[in-house]
Amino acid sequence: MLDTLSLMGAGFLNALTPFNLIAMFISTALGITIGCLPGLSAAMGVALLLPITFGMDPATGLIVLGGIYCGAIFGGSISAILIHTPGTPASAATAIEGYQLTLRGQAARALSVACFASFAGGLLSCLSLYFLSPVLAELAMQFKSPEYFWLSIFGLTVIAGVSSKSLLKGLISGVLGLLLSTIGMDPMEGVERFMFNQPTLYNGINVTCALIGLFSMSQVLILAEKRIVERARAVKFSRLGISGSDLKRVTPIVTRSWIIGNLIGILPGAGASIACFMGYNEARRFSKHKEEFGKGSIEGVAGSEAANNAVTGGSLIPTLTLGIPGESVTAVLMGGLIIHGLQPGPELFTTYAGMTYTFFAGFVLVQFFMLAIGLGGCRVFAQIARLSDAILIPSIFILCVVGSYAIHNNFVEVVIMVIFGVIGYFVRKFGLNAAAMVLGLILGPIGENGLRRSLLLSDGDWTVLFSTPICWVMVGLCVFGVLSPLLMDRLEKKVQSDASGQTTK
Repeated sequence: MLDTLSLMGAGFLNALTPFNLIAMFISTALGITIGCLPGLSAAMGVALLLPITFGMDPATGLIVLGGIYCGAIFGGSISAILIHTPGTPASAATAIEGYQLTLRGQAARALSVACFASFAGGLLSCLSLYFLSPVLAELAMQFKSPEYFWLSIFGLTVIAGVSSKSLLKGLISGVLGLLLSTIGMDPMEGVERFMFNQPTLYNGINVTCALIGLFSMSQVLILAEKRIVERARAVKFSRLGISGSDLKRVTPIVTRSWIIGNLIGILPGAGASIACFMGYNEARRFSKHKEEFGKGSIEGVAGSEAANNAVTGGSLIPTLTLGIPGESVTAVLMGGLIIHGLQPGPELFTTYAGMTYTFFAGFVLVQFFMLAIGLGGCRVFAQIARLSDAILIPSIFILCVVGSYAIHNNFVEVVIMVIFGVIGYFVRKFGLNAAAMVLGLILGPIGENGLRRSLLLSDGDWTVLFSTPICWVMVGLCVFGVLSPLLMDRLEKKVQSDASGQTTK
């Protein structure tokens, strides 16, 4: 224990050198900028800027990549809140409530809550990175094909949470997303499915293109059919944009989302895009102000942002301890480790412990830089909400086209984005749920691969899906996920009736 504490102290001393502090500030600011731009995901930002770290000390290079990673995850919430355009897939759930707050003139408040929740979720995930790495890495190793199937089913129960207006329409949207997730090459037999002779669809529909279309291009079409609005409303602002009562409301939500994001982060292939919906769903499930959801709830913003930022620390645990990337960003980070001559595994905590704990300390400090830049820039960011539609419409359109093309420099993906824009337009017109559709699109491949691999390895024996204690735990969580909205609604009605009865007396 004393050795660990001394390594932690030495790590902070090394991370606090002037050069490392400057590197943290610049990399975090770059990450936030990248996250703001639709189509430029955190993985793309880390991959694009990986070469600049080759000449750096390994610890400094990893700190730079960590700053870009954390900054980009938070940065996606800025455009999601201000113009209903999630900068990254991890901010899709944030757009649901954040944009409604912007329409009510509370853009700065939403941005400040998102920044605080991102900071808290990221900082708490650092505690897990320090103290829970071995235990959580072992848990991740227990997840095999049957467990991943149940994980996807549990994820789909989130549809009940994001579909606050109509569960039926939410389920229809989710099923549509699942159907769209079958496009591409069959993962088991290598047969083309609904590809229409387009090699671009070999790996299925790019989720980022679909996300840009459903949330951003559809917003362009919605705005374009209306009269141009010249906005001049004032942006409501307290000293830091977030009040003491707001902090009191979101603190338990942040704690809950931290646990969700950490657990999702250590599971390979899950990632922040799933965590944000789960965090949002749990925020709504336990909220005392359910009537605010869908109309602009800071609890929804905090739940989503704390969960997706908690993934950052969680996803590093299996990457550093076992060499198993938790998501695409950590896969690039692992590549950076190998380029610097470092092999993920036990040696990082023995032979190279000094470098590892310097990186951990830098990762902690990056959260504070993100908080400072986020809160300091809220006054500037919030002014975007005052732009005229005549400026917003072409600006969002250009960002959509450039962002979707930049993913793989492929014009076909621009066409896919436009198609999803049209789909998103009609989804919103008919009261369906774009978030539930995205969730089905993300979880479809995970569930299909888990189910088919399980049945293939067991010669078609369905009992393999109930063969481990983790499977039963996941089954219980799925049942809870389906029934809890009904139970919570019934409990809420009972409390309201009891309160009205006492008032009458």
